[in-house]
Amino acid sequence: MNRKAWYIASAFCLLLLLVQAGRKESRGYSAHAAPDPYVLQLPPGFPPPVYNFSQNPLTKQGVALGRFMFYDYRLSRDSTVSCGFCHQQFAAFGHFDHALSHGVGGQQGIRSVPVIFNMIWQKEFMWDGGVNNLEMQPLTPLTDHAEMAVDLRELLKKTQRDARYRKMFKEAFGSEEVTSERMFKAITQFVATMISAGSKYDSVMRKIPGVYFSAEESAGYTIFQQKCASCHKEPLFTDLSYRGNGLPYFAPLNDAGRMRITSDSTDYLKFKVPTLRNILKSAPYMHDGRFFDIFQVFAFYDHGVEPLPGTDPQVKKGIPLSATEQRQLYHFLNTLTDYSLIKNEELSEVIIE
Repeated sequence: MNRKAWYIASAFCLLLLLVQAGRKESRGYSAHAAPDPYVLQLPPGFPPPVYNFSQNPLTKQGVALGRFMFYDYRLSRDSTVSCGFCHQQFAAFGHFDHALSHGVGGQQGIRSVPVIFNMIWQKEFMWDGGVNNLEMQPLTPLTDHAEMAVDLRELLKKTQRDARYRKMFKEAFGSEEVTSERMFKAITQFVATMISAGSKYDSVMRKIPGVYFSAEESAGYTIFQQKCASCHKEPLFTDLSYRGNGLPYFAPLNDAGRMRITSDSTDYLKFKVPTLRNILKSAPYMHDGRFFDIFQVFAFYDHGVEPLPGTDPQVKKGIPLSATEQRQLYHFLNTLTDYSLIKNEELSEVIIE
């Protein structure tokens, strides 16, 4: 190759490199700092996720930022409450300590804390479906006066001043700028990795060699299919509908259920059907956390239902459960405990120094 041709070839290669670098810069990243993709392992037998990942692709740096924020108490008004304060991993990301949510200054909410695993299969969130976008879900606890009670503008300023946050935002999104959109996207990325599909039940369904239901568990599964599965549909163990279950109204909380969102009187005292996955680890039960023992729930459905016009027809007359059936159902529900979620170190608390 003569010198002229060599210069032309070299210039062409340099031009290609500049174009490629420009493409990366146009996405907000330097030529050497694009985040690493995070490959989410979706469980076999589950439906496709509802969440649209194309608008918020998972990256290792985005997930790491979301995890850091999830456990950061400084995100609350007085630095005493984090997302993980209420969504405790050992309780399957529910809240074991209190019947109702509670936050800064000892404030108390009117509902129990729902678990937040398998969220990417849901279209609506909270007990009444009041939020219909997973990325916007963090806004409610962050700004609610009874939870984290933070002023979002002040939070953005405080976070922008933090050198660690600036570094993590740059790694995840290409620049140090802290915005609410980026903040919510990062938290969503972390929550998206909270997948529960590794219980004994799942192993039995996948016919893993050597894993079988015991006689009690098998009998409990039959009872579940006969008396529970119409609302708690497999594999998510919820149909995500809103139903009235005949739970007696608790006047001090003044909670009308989904009617607060729809203003439709037929939605009075209707709440989202909760998942039964990890149910034995995620007490208290019901939207107001009134039951701390699963056998109290069994007793309620057996003889405690108070039928109202909006009570679901399938529970209006109660769900008879003998002592034997309750014991067998308990053993089956225990197979829904997913220790691969509860003890997953990648989901565990980050120590904020």
